[in-house]
Amino acid sequence: MDLNFPLLIVNFKTYAQATGEMAVKLARIIEEVARKHGANAAIAVQPFDLRWVAKSVDIPVLAQHLDPITPGSHTGWLLPEAAKEAGAVGSLINHSERPLPIDQIQASIKRIKELGMVSVVCASDVEMAARLASLDPDIIAVEPPELIGSGVAVSKAKPEVVSNSVKRIKEINPRIHVLCGAGVSSGEDAKRALELGAEGVLLASYVVCAKDQRASTEDIITGMLSVKR
Repeated sequence: MDLNFPLLIVNFKTYAQATGEMAVKLARIIEEVARKHGANAAIAVQPFDLRWVAKSVDIPVLAQHLDPITPGSHTGWLLPEAAKEAGAVGSLINHSERPLPIDQIQASIKRIKELGMVSVVCASDVEMAARLASLDPDIIAVEPPELIGSGVAVSKAKPEVVSNSVKRIKEINPRIHVLCGAGVSSGEDAKRALELGAEGVLLASYVVCAKDQRASTEDIITGMLSVKR
């Protein structure tokens, strides 16, 4: 299953509102809203929910983290083959809440690529984004960690981080898609991100923790779709 752009990725993290049965419920809401608008959406879910959610919806499902290992004696690690068999099309890598050293990021991208899966690698700033671009991931999500969950969108607080990251990444590897994350909390924030050159947004709390998850998803998607590309 391919990821198409512009793209909304909702990271379920480990919020109670997106765990177990609630994860399935939210996944269906996001799928329904995306289908209604003809938009592209994907979700990143917890490992215990991955198979259940993937069987419940047709939108792409990502793991939140995978380890760069092969089948064998790795107790407690997350095997990419197991995630793929459970229905994951790819994985987040190096989220600020699950950071990795550069050699592990590179190894994770390589393992995921070997399985025909999609790598969505998170970068904290422009320099990190450029460094990661040389590793040939499929997607780089630029997320200054100090703005994650803040309600202050990087596309407004630090627009130059988005535009400069897009420029540097595309200069190094034009094949890579660029997403914007951190503090995105309105359709206007998402719209601004795309106007700055991003090809979508990666977010969590604005949708997952919303009193009305459907309305928040609608807001983000309509904001993204308002940008003519």
